[in-house]
Amino acid sequence: MLELRPGCECCDRDLPPDSAEARICTFECTFCADCVKNVLHDTCPNCGGNFAARPIRPAGKLGKFTPSQKRVFNPDLLKSTQ
Repeated sequence: MLELRPGCECCDRDLPPDSAEARICTFECTFCADCVKNVLHDTCPNCGGNFAARPIRPAGKLGKFTPSQKRVFNPDLLKSTQ
């Protein structure tokens, strides 16, 4: 089951479980669509893989299968691309 991390690791933008803007790699590194396109150029800085749209967990399943509260943020990702 996917963790559904709550935010972009690059810009710290909130990415709730129903966000169509969330992107993940095969290791579930989580970024927003804007950072994937404009900052990371579709390459995960952690593993070197590409991204896919994160599936949206149905609202009725969120109570039993809660999203992660683990927030990962690396502000150096933005600095390293400027």
